[in-house]
Parts: sequence; structure tokens; C-alpha cells
Amino acid sequence: MRFEASEQYVRALKSGLKYLKTAQAQGTEPYPPVLDELESGYEISGRVDLGVLHIPSELIVGTRSAGRTAALAGNFMPLLDTDTEFAAKWIRLCEAHLEEGIRDPVQVFEFMGKFYVQEGNKRVSVLKSYDAPTVAANVIRLLPARSEESEIQRYYEFLQFYNLSGVYGLSFEKAGGFAKLQAALGMAEDHVWTEEERRSFRSGFSRFREAFAKMKQQPATPAEALLVWLQVFHFSDIKEASMPELVDRIAKLWPDMKLQSQPEAPAIEVEPAVPEKDKGLVSKLITAVSQPDRLRAAFIYGFDPRTSAWTRAHDLGRQAMEEALGDRVEAACYLAKERDYFAAMTQAVADGAKLIFATTPPMIDACRKLAALNPAVKVFNCSLSQPYTGVTMYYCRVYESKFITGAIAGAMTENDRVGYVSSYPIFGEPAAINAFALGARMVNPRVRVELLWSCTRRDCADELRRRGVTVISNRDAAGPDADPWAFEWGTYMENAAGELLPLALPRWNWGALYEKLVRSALKGSLETGPADKAVNLWLGMDSGVIDVELSDSLPDGVRSLARAMKEGLERGEIDPFRSRILDQKGVLRCDGESGLTAEALARMDWLCENVDGEVPGFDELLPSAREMVRVLGLYRDDLTTVKGEKEL
Repeated sequence: MRFEASEQYVRALKSGLKYLKTAQAQGTEPYPPVLDELESGYEISGRVDLGVLHIPSELIVGTRSAGRTAALAGNFMPLLDTDTEFAAKWIRLCEAHLEEGIRDPVQVFEFMGKFYVQEGNKRVSVLKSYDAPTVAANVIRLLPARSEESEIQRYYEFLQFYNLSGVYGLSFEKAGGFAKLQAALGMAEDHVWTEEERRSFRSGFSRFREAFAKMKQQPATPAEALLVWLQVFHFSDIKEASMPELVDRIAKLWPDMKLQSQPEAPAIEVEPAVPEKDKGLVSKLITAVSQPDRLRAAFIYGFDPRTSAWTRAHDLGRQAMEEALGDRVEAACYLAKERDYFAAMTQAVADGAKLIFATTPPMIDACRKLAALNPAVKVFNCSLSQPYTGVTMYYCRVYESKFITGAIAGAMTENDRVGYVSSYPIFGEPAAINAFALGARMVNPRVRVELLWSCTRRDCADELRRRGVTVISNRDAAGPDADPWAFEWGTYMENAAGELLPLALPRWNWGALYEKLVRSALKGSLETGPADKAVNLWLGMDSGVIDVELSDSLPDGVRSLARAMKEGLERGEIDPFRSRILDQKGVLRCDGESGLTAEALARMDWLCENVDGEVPGFDELLPSAREMVRVLGLYRDDLTTVKGEKEL
């Protein structure tokens, strides 16, 4: 036993000396940090005795005072020769550990989530030399005074999480990570973990961290990487997959882990699709494939086209694409049963689909999982401003059509008031509201836009008419088969006789987009671009995917103005936001010399000064609207709502 303990000291000494030399060569601190020195930069507001805990040995990083610093390297391995008194005591402790285990808890202080040893440095050193996962310790927590510093705020977020979970060893570089993890695991924000849940999480996270450590140049902490994992896979998948499978799946999510660790919003591509003979943006959407003679595409629907105008519009787009391409494409539709989008996509792949078009934003998680498990399949999701690399996003620049209908509304109102019924507080929607308001202001500087949200109440149009608003922009026509002048669609006015007269109708034309994408795939020229880039395609009038239909009841002058605006938008000669713009608080948002970037337009969260109304909070939304807002909402990054059922 003595020989084995002595040999263990020799091995530990080599490890300590190696750490010392490496640190000195790199110019970093070679010894354990000293808490007395660290806490001097903070105001300590209190002490909490946590009693005896089994703390993660990897979080024991330093000592309370500088008394024994020179005897230990920064990894807690010894630095003194084998003939010293320190070595003799270390070896005796090692013998005791080999015979019956080290039983007496060490004394430590916890500060900012890490531990500093007051008494028991050699015991910690022995246990660390054997890679003991935990160490029994009597813990006293030092609480820093609350402040606005991000480090302090994240620590207090950790304390709230710890009070629920009792789990150490997690860290996030961004605020809100702990609450999001609790929600991603399927737990309510105030759920107190059971002992079984703690054990399950610790074992699963330990395995995940082991696989994560095999990756080079980690772009995120293991906890942040786990959050990305839980967006695509279940926590139980960590335990069920073999280690090679686990590493492979992490590798497939690696670009997203890198991208989501960056503070910048994903780039938005606004250039139009181009003819087949040219090389342009659309030919760079997904990884190049060999040129096929025939291609099978799958359209995934969340709702029945017979009852959903949105789904029907996409289905009509599919039909138009098939008609244009003939026997070069075979397109199949899959209606997700009970919202099981992944099952529908999996069946489509089993049926031979090489292109997947998921037609609603809430399908994004299923899209990401399918893309990770089927890299040869090209996956698209109809949404905007998503920070994911494995799926190409596509959407329409609706604000262009709203700029035209706003000008029409401003010209037709007789009381300087127009109404606007918006759908969801999601990316791109404030741009549509503001473009409408700017179009109305362009022809009528006195006009006010009264804003209501259909996601918060059912009777928006009726309420606006009760207020005396006679010109209203209501829901867009999702597709070309909608009754073009049914009063609930588009922009209309109420005349003196109480009749509702149509004025203009924005239309979506998904067929033009699907045809361009599939043609590029048939050419073998469709590619996603760099693996670390999220592709968000935001097409407008210049590519034919959005349009405005004008009513015969429009006065000739207003009709001519609308046509001129449409032609200017199609040619890229008109920018609705190239003007001097103040928001509702009087803040200058545009100086009139230049427009806004696509990213700024997509993520716009303010409203123009001539808009009366505000963006609703999540608690104000109707339950049916919340799924969409969780995925695309302006404040989605702040939401920590529970995802699914508990997974632990």
C-alpha cells in the first residue's frame, strides 16, 4: 500500500510540474488562485452555511489563503520533492484513501460558483489525482452584493437555478441560460427537482460533456451546447445513443453551437432568385448535388389545405411548381398528424424525398433534427431570422406590399385615420406596420394609424369601425384562390351607406419561389453556403413572390400612384424606409440619407410616430397564437416557457 501511494505521488508530482512549466511558458498563473485576493474586488453582502455537500472536484479551483500556494500547481497536483514533509503527509493520506477512503469533509468557500479550500488542500489533491468526480465538503457561500455587472447577474441566476435543482457545474456566457435550461428540460420555472431528477441529469450531462470535450475549439460552454442539443434532440437521447453516435450528433450541431454563441443576428439575404441561366443567390442555398433528371420534393403541412388558407396557399404554390416543371419533379404532401412534424418528415425521406419544404415556422425544431440525421436531404422552413445552419429559411417581404396599400389608405381616408389589423408580434411584422404607416404618411402627412392585433382579440375590424375608422387594412390574402374582394381580406373602406368597398389586396405567390428553388436543385446548383452561416432568404416583389391586386373601385390617380410604386419596388428603385423616421418615443430611427439593413428590418421592434398602438406582450396573446410567437416572436430570446413534458 505504501509503495502504491508513493508511486501515485510521483505521478501526481509529474503532472504538477508539467502544469507549472506550461503555465510559465504561456505567461499564465501556475498556482491555484487565492480567494482572499479575488474577493477584494467585490463587496460581500453575506455568508450562507450550506452544510456538507458532495461538490464537483473540477470546480475546486483555489485556496482560501496564500499559505500553501507554492506547494500545489494550478491543477492541485503537488510541486514539492518526494523527500519533503508535504510529500510524506500526502502519501499517508493516499494510503488512507486506498485503505478505507477519505471520510472527513474538507472545508471550502464557494464564491461565484467555484470552490476555494480553507482546510484540506492535500485531501483535495489526493482525490483529484484519482479523478474523483466529487469531494465531500463543508461549504460556506460568500454572496457578492447585487449589481448591474453581467457576471453578478448571471451568478444570481445560477443561485435561483441551484435552489431548485441542487446542481453545480453549469455555466452560461449569456443571461437567461439557467431558466431556459429548466424550461428546455420540460420543467416549470418553479419546479423543485427530485433526487432522481438530479441523478438523471448529472449522469446525462456528464456523458454529454465527455462527448463535447472530444470536439476541438469549443465555441460554447457545455451547458450552452446542451441547450442547442435540447432544441433538436431529447435529453434521453444522450443516454440512449452510443458515445460515437453522441459525438457524431454533436458534430452535426456544431455549426449551430458556434453561430448561437455569437452576439450578431443571423444575416438576411434579400436578393431575388435569378433565371436558370444565371448564377445568383438561389444557386447558393444548399450544398451542391449532382444534377438529377427527376427530383422528389415533399411539402409538410401542419393544417389541412381545405380548412387553412395559409396551407392552401402553399399547396397552390406546389401545384403551380409541378405544372411549370412537368415530369422533372414529383411532389408529395404530408399532413402532420397531431403536429408530429418529425414523423411526417421522416416518412417523406423514407419515400425518397430529397427536398423538404416545411410550410410553417413551428416546424423548425423537427427540420433541424431531420437535417442533422439526414445530411443528404435539403431542408427548408418557411420562417425568418432563424440562427440555424442546417436548414434554409424562406419568407416574403410583406412590408413592400404594405407600403403600397398604406399609400392607398392614406389617400382614401376622409378623417385622417386608418386602421391596421396585425397578426403576430413576430420578426418582419413591425416592418410591415411601419411601411404601411410610411406609405400613408407619404400621401397624407396628418394621417394616424390605429393598430390592433388579431392575436389578442377576435373583433379587431369591428372595433375599428366602432371607433369611426372607415379605412382598414385587415388580413392579407394568403393565396391566389382567396375571394379577391371579400371584406375580411386586404385594405377596404366603409362608405356613407355602410357598404364595404375593396381597395387593394396583398397576395403571396409561393409557386414562384418553389419553382425557382426546385429548378436550381434540378440544375445541381443549389447550395447552402458556408457551414457556419444561417441562410435566411427574404424575397420581395422583384422576385414575384409578393404582389398587390388593385380594385376597380380605386380612383384613377390613386391607381396610377400604386402602379408606379409597385414598378419602383420591382426594379429596386424605391425603398420604403429611405426617409426621415421617428419612432413613437421621438427617437430618430432613419436620417433619410440611407435605408435600413435587411437584418434591422427583419428584427425591427419599434413603431413609427404616426402609429397609435403597441406590441403586445406574451401574456396578452390568445393561447392559439403563442406557439408561433415562441418560434418567431420579437421577444423569443427572453421567453423561458416549458418545452414539452419533463424529460428527466
